[in-house]
Amino acid sequence: MKGNIARMIAVVATGSLLAVASAGAATAGTDGGKGSSNTQALAAQVLQMRDGLTKVAYAGDVATTRADLDKLSPVLGDIAAGKRYQIQTETQKLGDLAQGRSVESSRLLADPTAKARQLPPLPVPIPSLPDLPGPLKIVSDLVKALLTAVTGILAGLLGGLPVPPLPVPPVPLPTP
Repeated sequence: MKGNIARMIAVVATGSLLAVASAGAATAGTDGGKGSSNTQALAAQVLQMRDGLTKVAYAGDVATTRADLDKLSPVLGDIAAGKRYQIQTETQKLGDLAQGRSVESSRLLADPTAKARQLPPLPVPIPSLPDLPGPLKIVSDLVKALLTAVTGILAGLLGGLPVPPLPVPPVPLPTP
């Protein structure tokens, strides 16, 4: 009888210990937001999309830039919604702002005669990036702000890890 009581106490104590440890682990990395094991996969996907967009935009390829924006926008929408991926609240907000710039850039590239809408400012400082070449000049500021926002999203997804720099090619020198 004493053995059964001791076993029951041990089971209850172990269960309680596991519950407390699990709760502590679940909240350890989620100050101010949420955390998830698929955050690294999302970060890798967003980094690949950001770098691909940067390369085609600075190459002046309008069609591929628009296609890349169309692929990036739903991912940013998922980040903003916070349903598919569990991420920090600040990163969700930045995802929403970035998605707006992506949609607006794609809209203007589809119809260059369209008038650009005023978008809210980004909560991240915009570094000095060179302007996009000729055919993409109309959306240069939007895409530069989008690339900055996506870099900010990557910083949120990667936590303390360094974010790889944008693969911006050197600006060509003007020919005399």
